[in-house]
Amino acid sequence: MKFHVDKSAIAPTDANIVLTGNRESNFATPYLSDKELEYVNECISRKDSLIQINQYHRWIFVAVAEEKSTAHQTLEEYRKVAAKLIGTINNQKIEKIYLYNVDQDRTNLLAFAEGMALNNYQFLKYYSDSEKKKNSLSAIVLGNGEMEETETQLLQSLTDAVYHTRDMVNEPVSFMNAEQLASTFEKMGKEAGFTVEVFNKKKIESLKMGGLLAVNKGSIDPPTFTVMEWKPEAARNTQPLVLVGKGVVYDTGGLSLKPTHDSMDYMKCDMSGGATVAGTMYAIARAGLPVHVVGLVPATDNRPDGNAYAPGDVIRMYDGTTVEVLNTDAEGRLILADALGYAKHYNPSLVIDLATLTGSAAMAIGHYGIVGMGNVQPSIMEVLKKSGDQVYERIAEFPFWDEFSDLLKSDIADLKNIGGRIAGSITAGKFLEHFTDYPYIHLDIAGPAFLKTEDSYRGKGGTGTGVRLLFDFIKNMA
Repeated sequence: MKFHVDKSAIAPTDANIVLTGNRESNFATPYLSDKELEYVNECISRKDSLIQINQYHRWIFVAVAEEKSTAHQTLEEYRKVAAKLIGTINNQKIEKIYLYNVDQDRTNLLAFAEGMALNNYQFLKYYSDSEKKKNSLSAIVLGNGEMEETETQLLQSLTDAVYHTRDMVNEPVSFMNAEQLASTFEKMGKEAGFTVEVFNKKKIESLKMGGLLAVNKGSIDPPTFTVMEWKPEAARNTQPLVLVGKGVVYDTGGLSLKPTHDSMDYMKCDMSGGATVAGTMYAIARAGLPVHVVGLVPATDNRPDGNAYAPGDVIRMYDGTTVEVLNTDAEGRLILADALGYAKHYNPSLVIDLATLTGSAAMAIGHYGIVGMGNVQPSIMEVLKKSGDQVYERIAEFPFWDEFSDLLKSDIADLKNIGGRIAGSITAGKFLEHFTDYPYIHLDIAGPAFLKTEDSYRGKGGTGTGVRLLFDFIKNMA
């Protein structure tokens, strides 16, 4: 999808056009005759949200969003109305569409364009007739006269990043193993301008990353540990922000085998956190944001081969901590712990990890948001939550009380890797916190990262959840 700005007073006579606004807006424009305007107003009075007018030489679409009690809810309405329109536009084989907000509201117009673009995403690689299935729409022109190119450039960077992230999550492990994931990161780095270094198994062994190596023992494919860095000369921060993403490219549960139906069958998405980190690095580098950011992604699959790590094993982590493994399906925290320990090298101002970590998080709030927790000052968490509201990737903050750490005490090692039946998402976060000595936020994206049914512009399959959240947060830092 390509975005353009048109500062002309009026669109070309053959341009297909979308007019957006709310139920109180005045849709009287040069593009509608008096009769057409009368028809539009009648439809609006009937609470219609999408109105189509065939002018024979072009289509005019009127999209009406509901005004909500808060600004961020209103933005989400514009995205959702835009998403509903995509099917109609593609059915008409329209390749380019001009967007106008009749109230001259650039923020609402950008949200509408974002909703259209994100819902136009497709993953067609494995269809034999992919060309027939391909959507026609490839260009969105924002026509409000005051729109700046810089605004659409930011949206372009972000949309491309979400597309890349969704592509990675949607790929099956038959293609996207740990080495291929790292190779994809390298290609994204070259395209966007951030540096990428990939540690191979020998390097990981020399670093004694015991968590990553233990999870990898059941795999025939080697693990990788990818370090991505964006360090512009004019960076506003003296200490970097470090992002850490879980890169389990496929999770069978290991010897603690998952059931196939409604569990293992979509575990290609268990690297969503790692994909999100790479997508965020891509977006900020393409946009040229003046913030020093480091991304770390440990990657492997988790399989029950003959040499796989087993319940009851004790492993030694990168930082020297010993961990009693009671469930090999709690593997994500083991590879993340090594990455969080490695993050100390950077003396970070803040570390944020993202992971499809626990079913507990998904059960608690479903796909409606992200479970978050951390040991940062409340003001920092509030800024991140505000970004979550702005892009509608909302964060439900869970308590991070010290008492939860008691549930991770082991009889034979420093820690055990699960804490029991209660507060599973929180004890997972407390496990990870053990490996930190810096301000830290844990984001569990298990609910919204991969969807089995379509959800507006988030689509079906990989959603890219977290990229828009972190991009907005980092943009605000800049």
